[in-house]
Amino acid sequence: MNLNNNRRSFIRNASIGTVAAISIPQIVSAALAAAPKGKKVSIEKGDVILFQGDSITDSGRNKTNMAPNNAAALGNGYALMAAGELLLKHPDMDLKIFNKGISGNKVFQLADRWDADALDLKPNVLSIHIGVNDFWHTLTNGYKGTIDNYIADYKKLLDRTKAALPNVKLIICEPFAIMGVKAVDEKWYPTFDTFRKAAVDIAAEYNAPFVPYQAAFDKAITQAPPAYWTADGVHPSAAGAALMARTWLEAVKG
Repeated sequence: MNLNNNRRSFIRNASIGTVAAISIPQIVSAALAAAPKGKKVSIEKGDVILFQGDSITDSGRNKTNMAPNNAAALGNGYALMAAGELLLKHPDMDLKIFNKGISGNKVFQLADRWDADALDLKPNVLSIHIGVNDFWHTLTNGYKGTIDNYIADYKKLLDRTKAALPNVKLIICEPFAIMGVKAVDEKWYPTFDTFRKAAVDIAAEYNAPFVPYQAAFDKAITQAPPAYWTADGVHPSAAGAALMARTWLEAVKG
């Protein structure tokens, strides 16, 4: 995986219109083509599918609503969009889809609530998108965690999950950021790229599909300015959430 994404070049090309327009499916295909190759998760009849993560997954969900497949409980982001596509495509499969992301979470905070918000739901498919706050909060919130903490905490969480749910199908999503939009500046790099690389390595170690969000956004900003896809460089816009959902669906379908 090439971590030397030439973000300035992407932004410059997009701003001066030198890149020929390509479709979102082409953007997603290009991102997946550049990602590490691994097995894909098959969605099967009766699957319980769980989205876990931080605010990008949370996306304003109603945390008092515990019902599966409920629009309010799924939030207004990529989890809702991906769930909607799965439910539309498979009305006969009795899928039950949950979103338990919580804004601000880092890996150790997932662990603190993992029994109630993950293991007790007994998911067959577990998608995890975590890592932005594990770095970002070292810049803004005084968090002292390091890349080593991120890796160790993540592996401990996955080991715990596999011990409780040996047949769970894991999906590891890439933490991403878009340079030059409010919160994301030069101070993020190169350290943040080590968190992205860690997610790649963890997916490979646990034989899980990897969802290449950074590559998708890097391709997308050749078609529209970065602020079209995210409000602050971290949280996706409606278009950004749709791009995430499309990338997730393509990465996991069997």
